Amino acid sequence: MSGESCLTGMKILDLTQFEAGPSCTEALAWMGADVVKIENPKSGDPGRTTLGQPGRDSNYFFQYNANKRSVAVDLKDPRGVELIKAMARQADVMIENFAPGAVERLGLGPDVIRAVNPSIIYCQVKGFGAGSPYEKSLAFDMIAQACGGLMSVTGDEAGLPCKAGATVGDTGTGMVMAISILGAYVRRLRTGQGEHLQVAMQDAVMHYIRNAFTVMERTGGKPAPRAGSRTVGGGNPPIGVYPCKGGGPNDYVYIFTSRANPEHWTRLLKVMGREDLIGDPRYATPEARTERREEVDAIVSAWTRQHDKHEAMRLVSHATVPAGAVLDTAELAADRTFQARGIRQTMKHPRAGEYVMSGWPVRFGGQTPPLGPAPLLGQHGEEVLAEWLKMEHDEIDALRAQSVVG
Repeated sequence: MSGESCLTGMKILDLTQFEAGPSCTEALAWMGADVVKIENPKSGDPGRTTLGQPGRDSNYFFQYNANKRSVAVDLKDPRGVELIKAMARQADVMIENFAPGAVERLGLGPDVIRAVNPSIIYCQVKGFGAGSPYEKSLAFDMIAQACGGLMSVTGDEAGLPCKAGATVGDTGTGMVMAISILGAYVRRLRTGQGEHLQVAMQDAVMHYIRNAFTVMERTGGKPAPRAGSRTVGGGNPPIGVYPCKGGGPNDYVYIFTSRANPEHWTRLLKVMGREDLIGDPRYATPEARTERREEVDAIVSAWTRQHDKHEAMRLVSHATVPAGAVLDTAELAADRTFQARGIRQTMKHPRAGEYVMSGWPVRFGGQTPPLGPAPLLGQHGEEVLAEWLKMEHDEIDALRAQSVVG
């Protein structure tokens, strides 16, 4: 059974934009859900022009809207609102991530839609949760990272708080919502019960830093510190990135010796040709190495500088010590094994041509779900309205002539 057939028959009415919402619905689209993206007829999802190129949708938009269909509807026209209500009657899921209060002002809030379709799973993604003093405030990924605690534990020990490179606030929130939708959908199939799901980006980011709270609790309530490239708890050396031959900005290898496995240190000493230090009381225990962190890091760095990062990773990992070369985006994109394994796939877009991007990384029966193109604005209006609402061609033409749909 292929991944793209898992959710066949599931209908999702998608009123999301940018990344947090679209990443959620894209994940479900990869697994076979019919995700119909509702967009402004004039401008579409603002993500279409984010970091864009003249004359076509942006690569940013492609990344979060693969395998969806687009219907352009004017939500400021009462007839457009009625059209959405009619589609909601047919939908299993409706999801929005407008600014706080916007969907209610449009007349498409949860009370309205759940009255139209009591069994619908109505989903909302916001920056801050209901009851928060900031619940009416706007948020983007970096705001969620700041307010959700992630920035406080990211960066060098003596440096400024730092935003994580991954969009944990956006895509991370989307994944929490996607999992919750699937749980609610399974129950809906069993009982017919609908649901109102709400997730705040701030709250989702807090979910991803749970370990930082355990560190705080171990230290008598002191805030969990920044630990650079080490773990939030600091870990015991050697742990972190070590410089390799080449001297480039990413010519480093990450080496980790676990406190739970004292053999890691012994194995690493053998790889480095430093058998003379095996059993040396200055470095024999995690506690001793922590007291001499700078000495330990200097010993390891002296060895890693003799090798490029790939060779260092190969030698250390083959000795059954956790190690990983710091790979940049260009190196990952050039590694053809990701395409051979279906982790990165080619989107065949009608205007942009071929665009290689990362798809859904989970294999179903040995295969990752296939990647379909992100839709053009309003591309599927006629077919979706005909399928979902059984509308005739003339009816759709009339709506198009009156600019209700694009």
